[in-house]
Amino acid sequence: MKLPILLVLLSLPFTVVLSQKNYLDSIQSDRNQFEQKLLHTDSILNIEEQQAIEKLNYFPIDSSWVLNARFKKNKGKIFEMPTTTARTPKYQRIGYLHFNRKGVKFKLSVYKNIGLTAPEYKNYVFVPFKDANAPELTYGGGRYLDLELGIKDKSVIVDFNKAYNPYCVYSYRYSCPITPEENHIEVKVNAGVMNPGKPF
Repeated sequence: MKLPILLVLLSLPFTVVLSQKNYLDSIQSDRNQFEQKLLHTDSILNIEEQQAIEKLNYFPIDSSWVLNARFKKNKGKIFEMPTTTARTPKYQRIGYLHFNRKGVKFKLSVYKNIGLTAPEYKNYVFVPFKDANAPELTYGGGRYLDLELGIKDKSVIVDFNKAYNPYCVYSYRYSCPITPEENHIEVKVNAGVMNPGKPF
């Protein structure tokens, strides 16, 4: 018999409950800020593009999708990553993130954007992925995660609740990397952003 969520929370130490609440509030705040920027300013979309979106959709915030991944170095060749336009930025795979969530194992390639040479981007890595929910629930071109990963790191915390859509989901005017086939996974990642609702 499952206990009501309130009783479960009351049975936990206060610091755990507070930490969980802070986490939920933080993710929700990030979502609210992005929605405000996307749909209520002209910094990303114009009026017509904003009106073409009924609402933004998300999976429920789920802390079980905050995973400790094992990083294994495995450099690939520099390649031109396809995008939704003719643009082909250069990337390089630097290794793999290995995940184990509730006994389900999967891995994702980690990429460095060769064009980002400024010091502040030293540890910046790009992890696009297309999960088994695509294209019905999630974008068919894949969602993105941005991470910081030091050269000596052997593990990294990956929060799939922060998975986001490229701007080309919302406007054809943007050029967005298309997830490489090696990051198409047979796992339903029920976390992060979903396809936006369209008015009909």
